[in-house]
Amino acid sequence: MSKFSELINQEKPVLVDFFAEWCGPCKTMSPILKEVKDSLGEKIAIIKIDVDKNQSLAAKHQVKGVPTFILYKAGKQVWKQSGMVQKKDLVSIINSFS
Repeated sequence: MSKFSELINQEKPVLVDFFAEWCGPCKTMSPILKEVKDSLGEKIAIIKIDVDKNQSLAAKHQVKGVPTFILYKAGKQVWKQSGMVQKKDLVSIINSFS
């Protein structure tokens, strides 16, 4: 999937949210991610990947549970965490790689 490679190969950090429609915590994270984007603006790109529609991509990135967040900087994975993450923690992590 070369489009994914293009998306994560940006100068600014790119946060990828691997989620599923049926996942309760994923739904809870959605407004939190919007707040993160609102507070960081152009410093971050956030991409949502539905694991049910992109199973091979999820497998390639060893996503075993949802939600899983992977932060990329210039195409390299710099951080990964599964489960819910607080807004302040996400902002802090992203800023540390900005």
